[in-house]
Amino acid sequence: MNTDHIVRTFVEYFQDRGHRRITGSTLLSPPGDSVLFTTAGMHPLTPYLEGRPHPLGRRLVNVQRCLRTTDLDEVGDSSHLTVFEMLGTWSLGDYGGSQSIDWGHDLLVNGFGVDPRLLYATVFGGDERSGPDTDSLRTWEERGVPVELTTDENWWSNGPTGPCGPDTEIFVRTGEGPPRSTPTGDDRWVEVWNHVMMRHRRGDDGSLGLLPRPNVDTGLGLERLVAVLQGKRSVFETDLFEPWTRTVPSLWPLDEPSLRLVCDHLRSGIVVIGDGVLPSNTGRGYVLRRLIRRALTTLWRDDPSRTLGDLPRELFQHTLDHFGQSEPGGRVREVFLDEEHRFTRLLERGRRILSRPRFSTPLDEEDYSYLHDTHGLPRDLVRGLRGGTPG
Repeated sequence: MNTDHIVRTFVEYFQDRGHRRITGSTLLSPPGDSVLFTTAGMHPLTPYLEGRPHPLGRRLVNVQRCLRTTDLDEVGDSSHLTVFEMLGTWSLGDYGGSQSIDWGHDLLVNGFGVDPRLLYATVFGGDERSGPDTDSLRTWEERGVPVELTTDENWWSNGPTGPCGPDTEIFVRTGEGPPRSTPTGDDRWVEVWNHVMMRHRRGDDGSLGLLPRPNVDTGLGLERLVAVLQGKRSVFETDLFEPWTRTVPSLWPLDEPSLRLVCDHLRSGIVVIGDGVLPSNTGRGYVLRRLIRRALTTLWRDDPSRTLGDLPRELFQHTLDHFGQSEPGGRVREVFLDEEHRFTRLLERGRRILSRPRFSTPLDEEDYSYLHDTHGLPRDLVRGLRGGTPG
């Protein structure tokens, strides 16, 4: 199965069961929202999860692009990405968690052909906030899927306040050899699908109240699913990244973690620009700036002559087309090159400033504050320059 086939199979499965497809929205959160980017498929649906009727009904399905920076330091492994796509389904006060699990199991096994012996589930085992999720536990046991009970790992929330509840996560066995442990103890179990029984709302004081109606919110990471179904060791080996992994190594010889980071950050930067963001020193623009500069820092570690101008235009357009964005690839490329030029000038200025006698000894907090407030040199950049690796 290629990625398009996988997406189509997922959407059509739930459309056949009464779900209406909604359009996956931009990465940008609504005005006034404290979150800079959409981090999960449910984010744009928060008002409806809290009780507002949705114009398309109570059963929904979509494909939503998301961006997370919480895992930024883990990008370079086999499964973490900055920008990714989430396949999602919602029951807005309609069917319950057991039905959602049943459909999820059926689609994985009979729709996608996953060997049921390779499945494992984790379920909320209860704590001082709420009792165990016995419905999910019973449903998995009826289907012969082994279950691990956890606490914090299976309680889902989208922040300190708002909708939340117990969840059950579906893992698929990857790698070779017998399992060493359950999913929390063996990383060869890969989480692919989360089903949240969204029954509660956490208030500003931390208390839990019941939502006007219980919902079920599920999110299935497209890239991880594709890697599992295509039998790949990592998401970077799938057809989604094929144009990148085919092109970039011939331009810039990199070790595997560096190649993954560069491909992820540049691809993510294209998508962020495609949604209308430009590099800046604050907010969304700073996230974009950081992505581009982290990629450049990695490229220049071995060869300072490398430039983003080496990237073929086709990579820009391929990424924009995949995410359904209308921004011209040439315009995105110009933004990249402008930011590369700005970063080059900042590095040159930073080196001149740090060569002053004042900074010949180890830096203290006053030095870092001065360099940032007076010269615009962030702490990470300063540390990198003094250590020989900018950024």
